[in-house]
Amino acid sequence: MAVHASVAQDWPQWRGPNRDAKAAGFVPPKTWPKKPNQQWKVAVGEGVATPALVGDKLYVFSRQSGAEVTRCLEAATGKEIWQDKYDSLGATGPASGFSGPRASPAVSENKVVTLGVRGVLSCLDAAKGTVLWRKEEYKSAYPRFFAASSPLIADHLCLAQLGGGDNGVVIACDLADGKEKWKWTGDSPAYASLSLLNVDGVKLVVAMTETKIVALTLAEGKQVWQTPFLVPGRGYNAATPLTDGSTLIYAGSGRGVTAVQLTRKADAFEAKELWKNPDSSVMFNTPVARNGMLFGLTAGNELFCLNAQGKTAWTAPVSAPAAEGAPEGGRGRMGRGGYGSIVDAGSVLLALTPSSELVAFEPTDKAFTELGRIKVADSPTYAYPVASKNRIFIKDQDSVMLLTLE
Repeated sequence: MAVHASVAQDWPQWRGPNRDAKAAGFVPPKTWPKKPNQQWKVAVGEGVATPALVGDKLYVFSRQSGAEVTRCLEAATGKEIWQDKYDSLGATGPASGFSGPRASPAVSENKVVTLGVRGVLSCLDAAKGTVLWRKEEYKSAYPRFFAASSPLIADHLCLAQLGGGDNGVVIACDLADGKEKWKWTGDSPAYASLSLLNVDGVKLVVAMTETKIVALTLAEGKQVWQTPFLVPGRGYNAATPLTDGSTLIYAGSGRGVTAVQLTRKADAFEAKELWKNPDSSVMFNTPVARNGMLFGLTAGNELFCLNAQGKTAWTAPVSAPAAEGAPEGGRGRMGRGGYGSIVDAGSVLLALTPSSELVAFEPTDKAFTELGRIKVADSPTYAYPVASKNRIFIKDQDSVMLLTLE
């Protein structure tokens, strides 16, 4: 279900035009180069939010000099067109290693919406950068590792998960003026982002919370379905639910991957399990669906493919073997396992992990076949690569850059 009137090369929000990690406008090189051509690089500060690309503009949300900053850059040159910033403390405590924004900006209807780590929700004019509205009611409450759910724009509404353990909400605001249209208060937020699902003509917002997954009507926020989903041990919910028609696919640490089909009977909604795979657990990665197959990255840093029946077709380590004589752990700065982004880029799949290696591989359930491997940055990369035509925009530890593949 389309949520943005975007051209093929745009990436206007978290996981692309339809939040499904598909980059329809990417043109892969005939031969994958050893390294890309860097066209420009701009220091923007820290944060792991993926930039949004709309037309010839790139919108970047980061933290710099004690403020959360939204920038609009010329995509071709990196030249700054405008910026907006507000003073804000970063993430602290166990999350202090990543004190900048996690939530990716959403761009639609000539507006840019951002969500800061401490719950500040902002809407800016996409052309000028002027503040249209800003909500700070929840800036003193957030999850343990701070706000990470990327905002969603649909049907002239801005939707966001806000609050913390005692006052968690999903809210829908009028995109034009920020006025609240509805609010759901059933659970505290986790770290996944909202998805959209269409069941028999009814648009539903799917939210993964701290302890469950819920479906709410987009029009009025009425809860019509839920299922318990509490990950065991020290894990937490961070993988965005996938939607494909009326099919919902969700995954979590130690919980494997489950696919269900939602159906509508009068005003009631039911879910029928299609398949469940207990082997391929994810935590920090959201898999991508393609032609009935599912591609993801486990907490053990293994790429995997599930076939149309949900069976494991293949697994493969995402890191290249360490060079001879390299120290133990010389496969790159992966840190804790399972961080990474996978993009369906048409004829290829692209995987990017904190080791700053972009891996291109074939979208097949026959076997893992690597097509290319490119070092794209000198510091860790946690944001999605934004692939458009022969360009790839990369956000690393404190900069954003444009690379081209010739």
